[in-house]
Amino acid sequence: MSSIDLIGIASIFTAGLTIAIGSIGPALGEAKALAQALDSVAQQPDESSTITRTLFVGLAMIESTAIYCFVIAIILIFANPFWNHVTG
Repeated sequence: MSSIDLIGIASIFTAGLTIAIGSIGPALGEAKALAQALDSVAQQPDESSTITRTLFVGLAMIESTAIYCFVIAIILIFANPFWNHVTG
C-alpha cells in the first residue's frame, strides 16, 4: 500500500468521524433548546414571539457547528491539502 493510499484511507475515515461526532453535538443541543422553548411557551404564551425569535437565532448558531464539520469533511475528501504534498 502506497503513501497516497494511506492518505486517502485516513482522509475518508477522518471525514466520516468528523461528520459523525460533529452532528451528534448539534443534534442534542437543538433538541434541548427546542424542549426548553416549548416549556417556556407553555408557561408564558404571551411571550411566544420573543421566545420563537430567540430560539431560531440560537438554532442557527448551533447548526453552524454541524455546517463547519461538514465543510471540513468535504475539504478532506475533495480538496485534501496532503494530496499535493505526497504526489509532488
